[in-house]
Amino acid sequence: MLRVTELALPLHHADEALPAAICKRLRITPRELIRFAVARRAHDARDKTDIMLVYSVDVTLKNEAAILTRFRKDRHVQPTPDTRYKFVAQAPPGGTARRPVVIGTGPCGLFAGLILAQMGLRPIILDRGKMVRERTKDTWGLWRRSVLNPESNVQFGEGGAGTFSDGKLYSRIKDARHLDRKVLTEFVKAGAPAEILTEAHPHIGTFRLVTMVESMRETVEGLGGEYRFGHRVDGLDIVTEAGGTRRMRGLHLHTGEYLAADHVVLAVGHSARDTFAMLLEAGVHVEAKPFSIGVRIEHPQSWIDRARFGASAGHPVLGAADYSLSHHCSNGRTVYSFCMCPGGTVVAATSEEGRVATNGMSQYSRNERNANSGLVVAIDPARDYPGGALAGIDFQRHWESRAYVAGGSTYAAPAQKLGDFLRGQASTALGEVIPSYRPGVHLTDLAECLPDFAVTAMREALPVFGRQIPGYDHPDVTLTGVETRTSSPVRFTRGQDFQSLNTVGLFPAGEGAGYAGGILSAAVDGIKVAEAVATSLVGAAAAQG
Repeated sequence: MLRVTELALPLHHADEALPAAICKRLRITPRELIRFAVARRAHDARDKTDIMLVYSVDVTLKNEAAILTRFRKDRHVQPTPDTRYKFVAQAPPGGTARRPVVIGTGPCGLFAGLILAQMGLRPIILDRGKMVRERTKDTWGLWRRSVLNPESNVQFGEGGAGTFSDGKLYSRIKDARHLDRKVLTEFVKAGAPAEILTEAHPHIGTFRLVTMVESMRETVEGLGGEYRFGHRVDGLDIVTEAGGTRRMRGLHLHTGEYLAADHVVLAVGHSARDTFAMLLEAGVHVEAKPFSIGVRIEHPQSWIDRARFGASAGHPVLGAADYSLSHHCSNGRTVYSFCMCPGGTVVAATSEEGRVATNGMSQYSRNERNANSGLVVAIDPARDYPGGALAGIDFQRHWESRAYVAGGSTYAAPAQKLGDFLRGQASTALGEVIPSYRPGVHLTDLAECLPDFAVTAMREALPVFGRQIPGYDHPDVTLTGVETRTSSPVRFTRGQDFQSLNTVGLFPAGEGAGYAGGILSAAVDGIKVAEAVATSLVGAAAAQG
Protein backbone atom coordinates (compact mmCIF):
# COMPACT_ATOMS: atom_id res chain seq x y z
CA MET A 1 0.00 0.00 0.00
CA LEU A 2 1.24 3.51 -0.85
CA ARG A 3 0.52 6.87 0.75
CA VAL A 4 0.00 9.82 -1.56
CA THR A 5 0.03 13.23 0.12
CA GLU A 6 -0.78 16.83 -0.79
CA LEU A 7 -3.67 16.08 -3.15
CA ALA A 8 -5.53 19.39 -3.40
CA LEU A 9 -9.14 19.62 -4.60
CA PRO A 10 -11.71 22.42 -4.55
CA LEU A 11 -13.94 22.66 -1.49
CA HIS A 12 -17.02 21.78 -3.54
CA HIS A 13 -15.53 18.85 -5.46
CA ALA A 14 -17.58 15.81 -6.45
CA ASP A 15 -16.92 12.41 -4.86
CA GLU A 16 -15.42 11.01 -8.06
CA ALA A 17 -12.86 13.82 -8.19
CA LEU A 18 -10.64 12.22 -5.55
CA PRO A 19 -9.99 8.88 -7.31
CA ALA A 20 -9.52 10.81 -10.53
CA ALA A 21 -6.93 13.03 -8.83
CA ILE A 22 -5.12 9.94 -7.51
CA CYS A 23 -4.88 8.46 -11.00
CA LYS A 24 -3.70 11.73 -12.48
CA ARG A 25 -1.10 12.23 -9.76
CA LEU A 26 0.31 8.69 -10.18
CA ARG A 27 -0.12 8.68 -13.94
CA ILE A 28 -2.15 5.47 -13.91
CA THR A 29 -5.46 4.31 -15.40
CA PRO A 30 -8.55 3.79 -13.19
CA ARG A 31 -8.13 0.01 -13.70
CA GLU A 32 -4.79 0.11 -11.89
CA LEU A 33 -6.34 1.67 -8.77
CA ILE A 34 -7.75 -1.21 -6.73
CA ARG A 35 -8.90 0.79 -3.71
CA PHE A 36 -8.10 3.88 -1.66
CA ALA A 37 -8.83 5.29 1.79
CA VAL A 38 -8.48 8.81 3.14
CA ALA A 39 -5.69 8.94 5.72
CA ARG A 40 -5.96 12.65 6.43
CA ARG A 41 -8.00 15.63 5.28
CA ALA A 42 -7.20 19.27 5.89
CA HIS A 43 -8.26 22.54 4.37
CA ASP A 44 -6.20 25.39 2.97
CA ALA A 45 -8.02 28.70 3.45
CA ARG A 46 -5.13 31.06 2.81
CA ASP A 47 -7.13 32.28 -0.18
CA LYS A 48 -10.67 32.43 1.20
CA THR A 49 -12.03 32.96 -2.32
CA ASP A 50 -10.59 29.59 -3.38
CA ILE A 51 -10.54 27.26 -0.38
CA MET A 52 -9.01 23.86 -1.09
CA LEU A 53 -9.29 20.49 0.61
CA VAL A 54 -5.93 18.75 0.94
CA TYR A 55 -5.89 14.96 1.18
CA SER A 56 -3.44 12.22 2.12
CA VAL A 57 -4.68 8.87 0.83
CA ASP A 58 -3.59 5.26 1.17
CA VAL A 59 -3.90 3.45 -2.14
CA THR A 60 -3.70 -0.17 -3.23
CA LEU A 61 -2.46 -0.57 -6.80
CA LYS A 62 -1.89 -3.43 -9.22
CA ASN A 63 1.82 -2.69 -9.55
CA GLU A 64 2.98 -0.75 -6.52
CA ALA A 65 6.67 -1.57 -6.98
CA ALA A 66 6.71 0.07 -10.40
CA ILE A 67 4.98 3.18 -9.06
CA LEU A 68 7.47 3.46 -6.19
CA THR A 69 10.33 3.21 -8.66
CA ARG A 70 8.76 5.88 -10.85
CA PHE A 71 8.33 8.27 -7.90
CA ARG A 72 11.39 7.27 -5.89
CA LYS A 73 12.48 10.92 -5.51
CA ASP A 74 9.01 12.20 -4.65
CA ARG A 75 8.41 12.55 -0.90
CA HIS A 76 4.67 12.74 -1.52
CA VAL A 77 4.52 9.17 -2.84
CA GLN A 78 5.85 6.73 -0.24
CA PRO A 79 5.00 3.36 1.31
CA THR A 80 2.18 3.68 3.81
CA PRO A 81 3.71 3.84 7.30
CA ASP A 82 2.95 1.08 9.78
CA THR A 83 1.03 2.87 12.54
CA ARG A 84 0.06 -0.23 14.51
CA TYR A 85 1.02 -0.06 18.18
CA LYS A 86 3.45 -2.69 19.45
CA PHE A 87 3.72 -3.44 23.16
CA VAL A 88 7.24 -3.33 24.57
CA ALA A 89 6.62 -5.91 27.30
CA GLN A 90 4.10 -8.29 28.80
CA ALA A 91 3.63 -9.28 32.41
CA PRO A 92 5.14 -12.69 33.26
CA PRO A 93 2.90 -15.55 34.41
CA GLY A 94 1.83 -14.77 37.95
CA GLY A 95 2.40 -11.05 37.48
CA THR A 96 5.06 -8.90 39.16
CA ALA A 97 5.90 -8.59 42.84
CA ARG A 98 4.26 -5.16 43.10
CA ARG A 99 1.67 -3.44 40.99
CA PRO A 100 2.57 -0.09 39.38
CA VAL A 101 0.75 2.96 40.69
CA VAL A 102 -0.47 5.89 38.57
CA ILE A 103 -1.27 9.19 40.30
CA GLY A 104 -3.81 11.14 38.27
CA THR A 105 -6.52 10.26 35.75
CA GLY A 106 -6.07 13.01 33.19
CA PRO A 107 -5.09 12.10 29.62
CA CYS A 108 -1.57 11.14 30.69
CA GLY A 109 -2.61 9.01 33.66
CA LEU A 110 -5.48 7.52 31.69
CA PHE A 111 -3.20 6.24 28.94
CA ALA A 112 -0.43 5.22 31.32
CA GLY A 113 -2.98 3.12 33.17
CA LEU A 114 -4.50 1.74 29.98
CA ILE A 115 -1.17 0.66 28.48
CA LEU A 116 -0.02 -0.89 31.76
CA ALA A 117 -3.32 -2.78 31.97
CA GLN A 118 -3.05 -3.95 28.36
CA MET A 119 0.40 -5.32 29.19
CA GLY A 120 -1.10 -7.30 32.07
CA LEU A 121 0.46 -5.25 34.88
CA ARG A 122 -2.81 -4.46 36.73
CA PRO A 123 -2.11 -0.84 37.72
CA ILE A 124 -3.58 0.94 40.72
CA ILE A 125 -4.78 4.38 39.62
CA LEU A 126 -5.27 7.11 42.22
CA ASP A 127 -7.10 10.42 41.87
CA ARG A 128 -7.81 13.03 44.52
CA GLY A 129 -11.07 13.94 42.80
CA LYS A 130 -14.27 12.11 41.95
CA MET A 131 -15.56 9.93 39.12
CA VAL A 132 -16.37 12.00 36.07
CA ARG A 133 -20.17 12.13 36.49
CA GLU A 134 -19.93 13.26 40.11
CA ARG A 135 -17.15 15.65 39.22
CA THR A 136 -19.30 17.19 36.49
CA LYS A 137 -21.98 18.02 39.08
CA ASP A 138 -19.40 19.75 41.29
CA THR A 139 -18.03 21.70 38.33
CA TRP A 140 -21.51 22.93 37.43
CA GLY A 141 -21.90 23.91 41.07
CA LEU A 142 -19.24 26.57 40.56
CA TRP A 143 -20.52 27.64 37.17
CA ARG A 144 -24.16 27.93 38.23
CA ARG A 145 -24.09 28.65 41.98
CA SER A 146 -20.57 30.01 42.64
CA VAL A 147 -19.86 27.07 44.95
CA LEU A 148 -16.30 25.70 44.64
CA ASN A 149 -15.24 22.20 45.70
CA PRO A 150 -11.41 22.41 45.95
CA GLU A 151 -11.07 18.64 45.42
CA SER A 152 -13.56 18.25 42.56
CA ASN A 153 -13.63 20.87 39.82
CA VAL A 154 -12.36 21.70 36.33
CA GLN A 155 -8.83 20.73 37.37
CA PHE A 156 -9.29 17.72 39.68
CA GLY A 157 -11.14 14.48 39.06
CA GLU A 158 -11.50 11.75 36.47
CA GLY A 159 -10.42 12.90 33.00
CA GLY A 160 -8.35 15.82 34.24
CA ALA A 161 -8.57 19.38 32.97
CA GLY A 162 -8.91 18.14 29.38
CA THR A 163 -12.42 16.87 30.08
CA PHE A 164 -13.68 20.45 30.27
CA SER A 165 -12.02 21.78 27.14
CA ASP A 166 -12.46 21.75 23.39
CA GLY A 167 -11.13 18.20 23.28
CA LYS A 168 -8.52 19.13 20.66
CA LEU A 169 -6.52 16.09 19.54
CA TYR A 170 -3.59 17.53 17.65
CA SER A 171 -0.16 18.74 18.67
CA ARG A 172 3.26 19.64 17.30
CA ILE A 173 5.16 16.83 19.02
CA LYS A 174 7.54 14.69 17.00
CA ASP A 175 6.04 11.22 16.92
CA ALA A 176 8.07 8.86 14.76
CA ARG A 177 6.40 5.83 16.38
CA HIS A 178 2.87 7.07 15.58
CA LEU A 179 1.81 6.84 19.22
CA ASP A 180 -0.78 9.50 18.47
CA ARG A 181 -2.52 6.91 16.30
CA LYS A 182 -2.75 4.58 19.30
CA VAL A 183 -4.37 7.40 21.26
CA LEU A 184 -6.91 8.20 18.56
CA THR A 185 -7.71 4.53 17.98
CA GLU A 186 -8.41 3.97 21.68
CA PHE A 187 -10.60 7.06 21.74
CA VAL A 188 -12.64 5.73 18.82
CA LYS A 189 -13.03 2.40 20.63
CA ALA A 190 -14.33 4.38 23.61
CA GLY A 191 -16.95 6.20 21.55
CA ALA A 192 -15.24 9.09 19.76
CA PRO A 193 -16.35 9.72 16.16
CA ALA A 194 -14.28 7.77 13.62
CA GLU A 195 -13.51 10.96 11.71
CA ILE A 196 -10.88 11.90 14.30
CA LEU A 197 -8.68 9.32 12.56
CA THR A 198 -8.63 11.33 9.34
CA GLU A 199 -9.27 15.00 10.18
CA ALA A 200 -6.16 17.18 10.32
CA HIS A 201 -7.45 19.00 13.42
CA PRO A 202 -9.70 16.51 15.22
CA HIS A 203 -11.65 17.38 18.34
CA ILE A 204 -14.20 15.66 20.53
CA GLY A 205 -15.87 18.09 22.94
CA THR A 206 -16.75 17.84 26.61
CA PHE A 207 -19.95 15.77 26.54
CA ARG A 208 -18.36 13.00 24.46
CA LEU A 209 -15.21 13.07 26.57
CA VAL A 210 -17.23 12.28 29.69
CA THR A 211 -18.64 9.05 28.26
CA MET A 212 -15.31 8.11 26.69
CA VAL A 213 -13.46 8.47 30.00
CA GLU A 214 -16.01 6.18 31.62
CA SER A 215 -15.64 3.61 28.85
CA MET A 216 -11.86 3.59 29.13
CA ARG A 217 -12.09 3.14 32.90
CA GLU A 218 -14.25 0.07 32.33
CA THR A 219 -11.63 -1.26 29.90
CA VAL A 220 -8.81 -0.79 32.42
CA GLU A 221 -10.83 -2.42 35.20
CA GLY A 222 -11.73 -5.31 32.91
CA LEU A 223 -8.00 -5.93 32.44
CA GLY A 224 -7.33 -6.04 36.18
CA GLY A 225 -6.62 -2.37 36.84
CA GLU A 226 -8.05 -0.66 39.91
CA TYR A 227 -9.25 2.92 40.34
CA ARG A 228 -9.32 4.66 43.71
CA PHE A 229 -11.02 8.04 43.67
CA GLY A 230 -10.89 10.47 46.57
CA HIS A 231 -7.31 9.35 47.28
CA ARG A 232 -4.95 12.32 47.44
CA VAL A 233 -1.25 11.54 47.86
CA ASP A 234 0.10 13.57 50.77
CA GLY A 235 3.58 12.06 51.13
CA LEU A 236 6.22 9.84 49.59
CA ASP A 237 8.09 7.04 51.32
CA ILE A 238 11.61 7.34 49.91
CA VAL A 239 14.57 5.38 51.25
CA THR A 240 18.18 6.41 50.75
CA GLU A 241 20.42 3.44 50.15
CA ALA A 242 24.04 3.07 51.25
CA GLY A 243 25.39 4.46 47.98
CA GLY A 244 23.16 7.53 48.23
CA THR A 245 20.49 6.37 45.76
CA ARG A 246 16.99 7.55 46.67
CA ARG A 247 14.35 4.95 45.89
CA MET A 248 10.54 4.90 46.02
CA ARG A 249 8.99 2.54 48.56
CA GLY A 250 5.44 3.77 48.98
CA LEU A 251 2.83 6.50 49.22
CA HIS A 252 1.10 8.12 52.19
CA LEU A 253 -2.52 8.96 51.36
CA HIS A 254 -4.64 11.66 52.95
CA THR A 255 -6.99 8.93 54.17
CA GLY A 256 -4.23 7.73 56.48
CA GLU A 257 -3.51 4.68 54.33
CA TYR A 258 -0.07 3.58 53.24
CA LEU A 259 0.33 2.09 49.78
CA ALA A 260 3.53 0.17 49.04
CA ALA A 261 4.80 1.16 45.60
CA ASP A 262 8.20 1.10 43.93
CA HIS A 263 7.04 2.11 40.42
CA VAL A 264 4.95 5.30 40.56
CA VAL A 265 3.79 7.35 37.56
CA LEU A 266 3.40 10.99 38.61
CA ALA A 267 0.68 12.17 36.21
CA VAL A 268 -0.87 14.99 38.23
CA GLY A 269 -2.17 18.00 36.31
CA HIS A 270 -0.69 21.47 36.06
CA SER A 271 -2.78 22.74 38.98
CA ALA A 272 -1.75 20.24 41.69
CA ARG A 273 0.00 22.98 43.62
CA ASP A 274 -0.09 21.32 47.05
CA THR A 275 1.30 18.13 45.49
CA PHE A 276 4.13 20.12 43.92
CA ALA A 277 4.99 21.54 47.35
CA MET A 278 4.91 18.06 48.91
CA LEU A 279 7.24 16.70 46.24
CA LEU A 280 9.68 19.58 46.72
CA GLU A 281 9.68 18.98 50.46
CA ALA A 282 10.35 15.29 49.80
CA GLY A 283 13.47 16.27 47.89
CA VAL A 284 12.28 15.31 44.40
CA HIS A 285 14.21 17.22 41.74
CA VAL A 286 12.05 20.08 40.43
CA GLU A 287 12.68 23.34 38.63
CA ALA A 288 10.61 26.34 37.58
CA LYS A 289 9.58 26.49 33.91
CA PRO A 290 8.02 29.11 31.62
CA PHE A 291 4.29 29.51 31.09
CA SER A 292 2.02 32.40 30.04
CA ILE A 293 -0.50 34.83 31.47
CA GLY A 294 -3.34 36.81 29.91
CA VAL A 295 -7.08 36.77 29.33
CA ARG A 296 -9.78 35.02 27.30
CA ILE A 297 -10.91 36.97 24.25
CA GLU A 298 -14.40 36.41 22.76
CA HIS A 299 -15.79 37.21 19.32
CA PRO A 300 -19.03 36.13 17.70
CA GLN A 301 -18.15 32.93 15.86
CA SER A 302 -19.81 34.33 12.74
CA TRP A 303 -17.20 37.11 12.64
CA ILE A 304 -14.35 34.61 12.69
CA ASP A 305 -16.05 32.38 10.10
CA ARG A 306 -16.49 35.28 7.65
CA ALA A 307 -12.97 36.57 8.24
CA ARG A 308 -11.40 33.16 7.61
CA PHE A 309 -13.71 31.57 5.04
CA GLY A 310 -15.42 34.48 3.28
CA ALA A 311 -18.41 33.35 1.21
CA SER A 312 -17.77 29.72 2.25
CA ALA A 313 -18.49 30.47 5.91
CA GLY A 314 -20.90 27.88 7.28
CA HIS A 315 -19.87 25.13 4.87
CA PRO A 316 -20.36 21.83 6.76
CA VAL A 317 -16.96 20.45 5.74
CA LEU A 318 -15.18 23.50 7.13
CA GLY A 319 -17.16 23.77 10.35
CA ALA A 320 -16.43 26.58 12.79
CA ALA A 321 -13.29 28.53 11.89
CA ASP A 322 -10.33 28.79 14.21
CA TYR A 323 -7.14 30.84 14.19
CA SER A 324 -3.58 30.95 15.50
CA LEU A 325 -1.87 34.30 16.08
CA SER A 326 1.45 35.51 17.42
CA HIS A 327 3.22 38.87 17.73
CA HIS A 328 6.67 39.78 19.05
CA CYS A 329 6.31 43.09 20.86
CA SER A 330 8.65 46.06 21.22
CA ASN A 331 8.99 45.40 24.97
CA GLY A 332 10.53 42.00 24.23
CA ARG A 333 7.38 40.02 25.00
CA THR A 334 5.47 37.62 22.76
CA VAL A 335 1.66 37.71 22.67
CA TYR A 336 -0.12 34.74 21.13
CA SER A 337 -3.45 32.97 20.93
CA PHE A 338 -3.77 29.86 23.06
CA CYS A 339 -6.29 27.00 23.25
CA MET A 340 -8.65 28.46 20.67
CA CYS A 341 -12.21 27.15 21.16
CA PRO A 342 -14.49 27.70 18.15
CA GLY A 343 -18.18 27.95 19.01
CA GLY A 344 -17.49 27.50 22.70
CA THR A 345 -17.67 29.16 26.09
CA VAL A 346 -15.30 30.66 28.64
CA VAL A 347 -15.41 28.67 31.86
CA ALA A 348 -14.40 29.11 35.49
CA ALA A 349 -11.28 27.00 36.00
CA THR A 350 -10.12 27.83 39.50
CA SER A 351 -9.26 25.08 41.98
CA GLU A 352 -8.56 27.28 45.00
CA GLU A 353 -10.88 29.41 47.10
CA GLY A 354 -10.65 33.15 46.70
CA ARG A 355 -9.13 33.01 43.23
CA VAL A 356 -10.40 33.33 39.64
CA ALA A 357 -8.88 31.53 36.66
CA THR A 358 -10.43 31.04 33.23
CA ASN A 359 -10.26 28.45 30.46
CA GLY A 360 -12.11 27.69 27.23
CA MET A 361 -14.46 24.82 26.39
CA SER A 362 -16.40 23.61 23.34
CA GLN A 363 -18.82 20.82 22.63
CA TYR A 364 -18.33 18.56 19.62
CA SER A 365 -20.84 20.60 17.61
CA ARG A 366 -18.98 23.87 18.23
CA ASN A 367 -22.24 25.72 17.73
CA GLU A 368 -22.30 28.21 20.63
CA ARG A 369 -22.55 31.90 19.75
CA ASN A 370 -18.96 32.93 20.50
CA ALA A 371 -15.45 31.87 19.62
CA ASN A 372 -12.94 32.23 22.43
CA SER A 373 -9.21 31.92 22.82
CA GLY A 374 -6.54 32.65 25.33
CA LEU A 375 -4.77 35.93 24.55
CA VAL A 376 -1.61 35.41 26.54
CA VAL A 377 1.90 36.73 27.08
CA ALA A 378 4.86 34.39 27.43
CA ILE A 379 6.78 34.71 30.70
CA ASP A 380 9.80 32.97 32.16
CA PRO A 381 11.33 32.30 35.62
CA ALA A 382 14.52 34.31 35.34
CA ARG A 383 12.76 37.51 34.34
CA ASP A 384 9.33 37.28 35.94
CA TYR A 385 9.30 34.96 38.95
CA PRO A 386 12.77 34.27 40.29
CA GLY A 387 13.05 32.88 43.80
CA GLY A 388 12.76 29.13 43.65
CA ALA A 389 11.15 26.16 41.96
CA LEU A 390 7.64 27.06 43.09
CA ALA A 391 7.85 30.80 42.49
CA GLY A 392 5.64 30.47 39.41
CA ILE A 393 2.82 29.17 41.60
CA ASP A 394 3.08 32.25 43.82
CA PHE A 395 2.97 34.38 40.66
CA GLN A 396 -0.18 32.61 39.46
CA ARG A 397 -1.88 32.91 42.84
CA HIS A 398 -1.12 36.61 43.10
CA TRP A 399 -2.87 37.48 39.85
CA GLU A 400 -5.72 35.00 40.37
CA SER A 401 -6.40 36.62 43.77
CA ARG A 402 -6.35 40.06 42.16
CA ALA A 403 -8.83 38.78 39.56
CA TYR A 404 -11.13 37.45 42.30
CA VAL A 405 -11.24 40.88 43.93
CA ALA A 406 -11.60 42.70 40.61
CA GLY A 407 -14.52 40.42 39.79
CA GLY A 408 -16.36 41.33 42.96
CA SER A 409 -15.13 38.49 45.22
CA THR A 410 -17.94 36.13 44.14
CA TYR A 411 -16.16 33.96 41.51
CA ALA A 412 -17.52 36.28 38.83
CA ALA A 413 -14.68 37.13 36.47
CA PRO A 414 -13.36 40.62 35.72
CA ALA A 415 -14.16 41.62 32.14
CA GLN A 416 -13.63 44.58 29.86
CA LYS A 417 -14.46 45.66 26.34
CA LEU A 418 -11.45 45.63 24.04
CA GLY A 419 -11.85 49.30 23.12
CA ASP A 420 -11.82 50.30 26.78
CA PHE A 421 -8.81 48.06 27.41
CA LEU A 422 -6.87 49.84 24.66
CA ARG A 423 -7.85 53.24 26.07
CA GLY A 424 -7.00 52.25 29.63
CA GLN A 425 -10.44 52.90 31.08
CA ALA A 426 -12.80 50.64 32.99
CA SER A 427 -15.82 49.29 31.11
CA THR A 428 -19.26 50.20 32.43
CA ALA A 429 -21.50 48.52 29.84
CA LEU A 430 -21.29 45.68 27.33
CA GLY A 431 -21.52 46.18 23.58
CA GLU A 432 -22.29 43.75 20.77
CA VAL A 433 -20.33 40.83 22.24
CA ILE A 434 -21.96 39.13 25.21
CA PRO A 435 -19.48 37.20 27.39
CA SER A 436 -20.21 33.52 27.94
CA TYR A 437 -18.41 33.09 31.28
CA ARG A 438 -20.41 31.62 34.12
CA PRO A 439 -21.15 32.38 36.95
CA GLY A 440 -20.97 35.83 35.32
CA VAL A 441 -18.65 38.77 34.75
CA HIS A 442 -18.01 42.05 36.54
CA LEU A 443 -17.01 44.93 34.25
CA THR A 444 -13.84 46.66 35.35
CA ASP A 445 -10.31 47.54 34.22
CA LEU A 446 -8.31 44.36 33.56
CA ALA A 447 -5.06 46.24 34.17
CA GLU A 448 -5.85 45.71 37.87
CA CYS A 449 -5.23 41.98 37.59
CA LEU A 450 -2.47 41.69 34.98
CA PRO A 451 1.22 42.60 35.09
CA ASP A 452 2.03 45.96 33.49
CA PHE A 453 4.30 44.35 30.89
CA ALA A 454 1.46 42.02 29.82
CA VAL A 455 -0.99 44.91 29.47
CA THR A 456 1.51 46.88 27.39
CA ALA A 457 2.23 43.92 25.13
CA MET A 458 -1.43 43.03 24.60
CA ARG A 459 -2.29 46.63 23.74
CA GLU A 460 0.38 46.55 21.05
CA ALA A 461 -0.61 43.13 19.70
CA LEU A 462 -4.38 43.59 19.42
CA PRO A 463 -4.35 46.10 16.52
CA VAL A 464 -1.79 43.90 14.75
CA PHE A 465 -4.12 40.91 15.06
CA GLY A 466 -6.97 43.11 13.85
CA ARG A 467 -5.11 43.68 10.60
CA GLN A 468 -4.71 39.92 10.17
CA ILE A 469 -8.30 39.01 11.07
CA PRO A 470 -10.80 41.81 10.32
CA GLY A 471 -12.91 42.52 13.38
CA TYR A 472 -10.50 40.90 15.82
CA ASP A 473 -9.86 44.26 17.54
CA HIS A 474 -13.46 45.51 17.33
CA PRO A 475 -14.03 47.76 20.38
CA ASP A 476 -16.98 45.64 21.60
CA VAL A 477 -14.98 42.39 21.75
CA THR A 478 -14.93 41.05 25.31
CA LEU A 479 -11.83 40.25 27.36
CA THR A 480 -12.28 38.10 30.48
CA GLY A 481 -9.56 37.55 33.07
CA VAL A 482 -7.42 35.88 34.00
CA GLU A 483 -5.81 33.03 32.05
CA THR A 484 -2.92 31.72 34.18
CA ARG A 485 -2.99 27.94 33.71
CA THR A 486 -1.63 27.68 30.18
CA SER A 487 0.87 25.03 31.29
CA SER A 488 2.61 23.79 34.39
CA PRO A 489 4.83 26.32 36.19
CA VAL A 490 7.23 23.50 37.18
CA ARG A 491 9.13 20.60 35.64
CA PHE A 492 10.00 17.45 37.57
CA THR A 493 13.12 16.67 35.59
CA ARG A 494 13.60 13.09 34.43
CA GLY A 495 16.30 11.10 32.68
CA GLN A 496 16.30 9.04 29.51
CA ASP A 497 14.74 6.18 31.50
CA PHE A 498 11.80 8.52 32.27
CA GLN A 499 12.56 8.34 36.02
CA SER A 500 13.12 11.33 38.28
CA LEU A 501 16.71 12.52 38.18
CA ASN A 502 17.16 11.82 41.87
CA THR A 503 14.39 9.39 42.86
CA VAL A 504 14.43 5.88 41.39
CA GLY A 505 10.96 4.47 40.82
CA LEU A 506 9.24 7.85 40.39
CA PHE A 507 8.23 8.53 36.77
CA PRO A 508 7.17 12.19 36.22
CA ALA A 509 4.78 12.39 33.29
CA GLY A 510 2.41 14.61 31.38
CA GLU A 511 1.46 18.24 31.65
CA GLY A 512 1.76 18.65 35.41
CA ALA A 513 5.31 17.32 35.37
CA GLY A 514 6.22 19.72 32.57
CA TYR A 515 6.35 17.25 29.69
CA ALA A 516 3.19 17.91 27.68
CA GLY A 517 0.72 20.57 26.66
CA GLY A 518 -2.74 19.37 25.70
CA ILE A 519 -4.69 16.13 25.53
CA LEU A 520 -2.80 14.38 22.73
CA SER A 521 0.75 15.17 23.85
CA ALA A 522 -0.13 14.23 27.44
CA ALA A 523 -1.64 10.93 26.33
CA VAL A 524 1.42 10.13 24.19
CA ASP A 525 3.69 10.91 27.12
CA GLY A 526 1.59 8.61 29.27
CA ILE A 527 2.22 5.78 26.80
CA LYS A 528 5.98 6.40 26.79
CA VAL A 529 6.17 6.44 30.58
CA ALA A 530 4.03 3.32 30.87
CA GLU A 531 6.45 1.57 28.54
CA ALA A 532 9.39 2.64 30.70
CA VAL A 533 7.59 1.35 33.82
CA ALA A 534 6.74 -1.94 32.13
CA THR A 535 10.30 -2.44 30.91
CA SER A 536 11.63 -1.85 34.41
CA LEU A 537 9.04 -4.05 36.11
CA VAL A 538 9.18 -6.95 33.70
CA GLY A 539 12.96 -6.81 33.57
CA ALA A 540 13.14 -6.92 37.36
CA ALA A 541 10.68 -9.84 37.47
CA ALA A 542 12.72 -11.75 34.89
CA ALA A 543 15.90 -11.17 36.88
CA GLN A 544 14.27 -12.45 40.07
CA GLY A 545 12.87 -15.47 38.21
